[in-house]
Amino acid sequence: MSTSSPPVELRDIWHRFEGDGEAWTLRGIDLQLEAGELVGLLGPSGCGKTTLLRLIAGFERPSRGSVHLQQSPVAGEGRWLPPERRGVGMVFQDYALFPHLNAWQNACFGLKPGQDNSRARWLLELLELDGLDQRYPHQLSGGQRQRLALARALAPAPDVVLLDEPFSNLDVEVRLRLRSELASVLNLCGASGLIVTHDPGEALAICDRVAVMKDGLLHQCEKPQNLVREPATPFVGRFVLQGNLISVTASQGNCLSCILGTLVTESGEQLPQLTSEACLLVDPSDLIIRPEPDGTACVMGREFLGQSWQYRIQVDGQTLRINLPLQADLNRGIRGQLGLAEGAAVTLFPHRLKLHASGPCAGAAVPTPPRNSPA
Repeated sequence: MSTSSPPVELRDIWHRFEGDGEAWTLRGIDLQLEAGELVGLLGPSGCGKTTLLRLIAGFERPSRGSVHLQQSPVAGEGRWLPPERRGVGMVFQDYALFPHLNAWQNACFGLKPGQDNSRARWLLELLELDGLDQRYPHQLSGGQRQRLALARALAPAPDVVLLDEPFSNLDVEVRLRLRSELASVLNLCGASGLIVTHDPGEALAICDRVAVMKDGLLHQCEKPQNLVREPATPFVGRFVLQGNLISVTASQGNCLSCILGTLVTESGEQLPQLTSEACLLVDPSDLIIRPEPDGTACVMGREFLGQSWQYRIQVDGQTLRINLPLQADLNRGIRGQLGLAEGAAVTLFPHRLKLHASGPCAGAAVPTPPRNSPA
């Protein structure tokens, strides 16, 4: 990774659109893109990902805070630089190619009159579009249009390329091929990238770091492996890792009670005072169900994942997902007892403590505040 100045830095960004009253689209976002990085903006629809891209590109002005490119303010702090002077490339979800221009004219659109167009020619060859110069966008496939949009964004040699869900309109095979090529293309062009996606698998697969957003807040920004090992919030664990959130019913000493039975802290340390915010994050592969006619859990349905089944289990008013091997053949309506697999650990939030299964604790459990149902 380069040690040069960060090409993009967002400082305490707040934003809301006119007419929204007090509804903030973005709230206190701090984010830095390092030279040569590909960073993913990951989150559900409406969380503010595209708005953040538009603020960097200059299509929107932040309500508060500042945007810096190569350490120079381009928005906020009394400065405003229009989009055409920011030197930022943009790849839109719908490609936004000009239908009346052919592929070559689209690729060269961002170049100044008389500017050397050899880079545009190189990009068309790099992106396997050579020979298609005279075709118009409607004569290209979806994958070719996406490649052309990327070539157009990179032709002026920007330091930063912003990509707004660039693969969402492509079929699976083309999407997987193009996304695997993206990082190497950016690297060859000497550009950093910020890509918006709502697909956790895509973000974890191709990005150097992943920034997870919800409701205008940045929950965590980490390398994929760190994000998987140590999710910072229950939302990150649920959205990124597709984990289960389980309510806590009671605790005493180093023991905690829930629908999985009794759990204890790994180190034997005492549990802190729990509040109504307390919940457990459990990986679907760490849960088991033992068929029992009088069990509290009920199988509501299942999905085939290729190498395993994912069962939808309802227990104590909560719906959980469990991944089981293909030889596990549980029909809808079967009842059973839910438990934690041997050697598995769960994470207690907001304290981020690790717990594992144990026998009954000595003494009566002390109830915590009223049980919550994590969203």
